[in-house]
Amino acid sequence: MPHFKRYKKDVILALVAIFVSAFSSLYQPKLLENIQKAIMADNRDSVIRDGIWLIVLGLIAIVAGIFNVYFAARVAQGVTSDLREETYAKIQSFSFGNIEEFSAGSLTTRLINDMNQIMNMIMQLFMQMLRMPILIVGSFIFCIIIIPRYWWATVLMVALIMGFGVFVLKRMNALFGKYQVKMDEISNHAQETLQGVRVVKSFNQGPQEVKKFNQTSDKLNDYNIVIGYWFSAVMPAFQLIAYLVITLVVFLIGKNIAAHPSDVTVVSPFVNYILTLLWTIMIAGMTMMQFSRANISLGRIKEVLDTKPAIKFNENASTEKLGGSVEFDDVTFTYPDGDAPTLKDISFKVNAGEMIGIVGATGSGKSTLAQLIARLYDPDKGEVKIGGHNLKNVNETALRKTVAFVLQKAILFSGTVASNLRQGNNRAKLHELQRAAGMAQASEFIERYNDSYDHEVEERSANFSGGQKQRLSIARGLVAKSPILILDDSTSALDAESEKKVQKALEHELPDTTTFIIAEKIVSVKNADKILVLDDGKLVAEGTHEELLKTSPIYQEIYNTQKPREVRGEN
Repeated sequence: MPHFKRYKKDVILALVAIFVSAFSSLYQPKLLENIQKAIMADNRDSVIRDGIWLIVLGLIAIVAGIFNVYFAARVAQGVTSDLREETYAKIQSFSFGNIEEFSAGSLTTRLINDMNQIMNMIMQLFMQMLRMPILIVGSFIFCIIIIPRYWWATVLMVALIMGFGVFVLKRMNALFGKYQVKMDEISNHAQETLQGVRVVKSFNQGPQEVKKFNQTSDKLNDYNIVIGYWFSAVMPAFQLIAYLVITLVVFLIGKNIAAHPSDVTVVSPFVNYILTLLWTIMIAGMTMMQFSRANISLGRIKEVLDTKPAIKFNENASTEKLGGSVEFDDVTFTYPDGDAPTLKDISFKVNAGEMIGIVGATGSGKSTLAQLIARLYDPDKGEVKIGGHNLKNVNETALRKTVAFVLQKAILFSGTVASNLRQGNNRAKLHELQRAAGMAQASEFIERYNDSYDHEVEERSANFSGGQKQRLSIARGLVAKSPILILDDSTSALDAESEKKVQKALEHELPDTTTFIIAEKIVSVKNADKILVLDDGKLVAEGTHEELLKTSPIYQEIYNTQKPREVRGEN
């Protein structure tokens, strides 16, 4: 409702056009009755006068209808656009937990399919729904005024139509809800398959994916067919009821025409008003079914807007960067859908400017720990501090300025190389991009392009290899010049020589930056000031490479397993 206030003028003009159009349409059958009476009375002047008014009212109804559609479209498009933008902005405020709760496919469906349903609903609201009550009440009153003794016939028709309409509407509501759920499923499936198309092709899973997609699509089709059956039953049923009532009334008029000869002049306007009432109720019924469907969509959008972000920041706190020190104080964390804690009683301190390595077996909680530093999640208990500040008390802008996060799965966006690197800092100059790209070993392939940093990045960065994408992601993190840099296994796709160069650049060119390197390979972290060893969600050891080789059995095991690989990396 608040969005309608921005379009107050268009709303008012649409309403005025509705009223003018509705009253013009309502009075036309009454004029027709007057003309018929004037013909029977041989009153030519009345016939001409009312005939002219009949034409004028018809023209007014047409013009008002055109204006109504114009202003209704402005309101519908404007309100839906604003609502879509508000919903998208709300999604951007969600934490990882919120996104996982809805799923990316479901949120995409809500932003596109559900928004289209809402737009159609608003359009129908200002074109039909607000017009319907006027026409229904007006036609009903005129039907009774024209032939008062048959008032019961009009009431009977309305009661039967309304009863059948409610019966159908209840069943349609349930079907629309199931339909939207299937839309989410088919959207999720299509998104996953298209994003993982290389895997599907590599393992020849095309036929299986088609089969799974077809099963969901067939179910969606089944719901659509049942909905279509109900829609197809509504109009004939309404027409049958109305024509039976008309037949009954005309039969009764004919039977008693000797006693009421003047009834001849009211048959035509009565039929007109009955048909107007019928078509209005039919359109209202069809519109209500569309409203029912749109109401499901509106509820789904409301669900997004009413969802509170799982992580709340202190917007009154300073927006300046925090210090580079990091502290975990007895931190335990469990994922929203998890049964057991992923991290258990983690405590450590890191001074600003230190390089920290994090190692451990797969599933030991390395990436989860990094996500808590960036406050993508909040711990169940304990505190995470940056620069001495509990992250629950800091400003989001300050935190994002302080922590740069480079993910293992390199994600680039459509645009140019420069636009992707500037996501780290949208004010970065070209020389800053070049410096960051040089440190990340990305300049060697960027500068081979004729358009250099203006080189296009295609959809899903399909024109770059895995190693190139990782290097660009590292460069994007370096462009941010944040006091804390997190590299979550972000050199896994690099060759040994390139990885070694990146590590040297991080060691020598970022002396004041606190760097966390999460890696599977010991060689990636052996030069770190401190290495944290995780096992089954617990911090089991910390120290330098040499210290851990003497004191940590788990670190020794990892090292011995990788020793040949490390030697090759050093050579």
